[in-house]
Amino acid sequence: MPLVLDPSLVTSRDSGRAVRWWVGIDGGGTSTRAVVADAAGRVLGRGESGASALGQGAEQAWRHIADAVARAGVSGVALEDCALGLGLSGTGVPAQLEAFVAADPGVARFGLVTDGLAALLGAHGGRPGALLISGTGSVAEALLPDGSRRLVGGWGWQIGDEGSGAWLGQQAMKLAQAAYDDRAPAGPLAQAVWREVGATREALLAFCARAGQAGYASLAPLVFEHEAADAAAASLLDAAARALEALAVAVHPTLPLALAGSIALRLGPRFGPAVQARRIEPQGDAAVGALRLIQPRENPNA
Repeated sequence: MPLVLDPSLVTSRDSGRAVRWWVGIDGGGTSTRAVVADAAGRVLGRGESGASALGQGAEQAWRHIADAVARAGVSGVALEDCALGLGLSGTGVPAQLEAFVAADPGVARFGLVTDGLAALLGAHGGRPGALLISGTGSVAEALLPDGSRRLVGGWGWQIGDEGSGAWLGQQAMKLAQAAYDDRAPAGPLAQAVWREVGATREALLAFCARAGQAGYASLAPLVFEHEAADAAAASLLDAAARALEALAVAVHPTLPLALAGSIALRLGPRFGPAVQARRIEPQGDAAVGALRLIQPRENPNA
């Protein structure tokens, strides 16, 4: 049986109204994914919309959650009839969490955890295990046998999130700036960044001023694309893999480890033998994990 999650990890609200639909939400800095189920746990549809990371604003988060639910293609679904299991980026910042809860548009009830914890619940079916996530951001989480959580990394793209898409994009931009100054070779990666954002000081500065997390993450594919032809790109990917390995070891040295996020999955083959030996395939995604918050029964259809 799945372990009982420490209730202090969940922010919840219940209006007392009847629930017709059960919805799991995975919301991050790039996109929001929804899975809609009925009372029996049957998954009826899935939808996707824009970012719902709380750092990008509570109103945007609720708007994109509603849009993702609508795009699931299930007729008659309205938020006021839904129980939402929410796994959202940015819940660790109290002001952001409070703003989101205050902006509740009137759902029947919800349970809210971090997007990382939702992914962890999905990956291990609610059982103890570890999860290394690297997509737009990066974090490692472990669900321990006593129901508590351990969290490593996830300090945000502005100062941390090493090994993530945003971090890779920042490093690529730093390389492009150094190459512009003749402090580094103008190799294929630097030139690709110039083509993407502009090859002048003004263009590079303008991109950095407006980029944000998603903007920097948009440069990460360039690092992978130029790995074979540019030693600097290959070195960045090696550094990203080492950073992610450090997260995996720090969060727990022995628990089964699942990977999530496009960057983690692409860098996984670079990990050393000790981390590779712990790897398992995730049982479900973060939206399914979030669904477990409000449908705790075993759900083979999820």
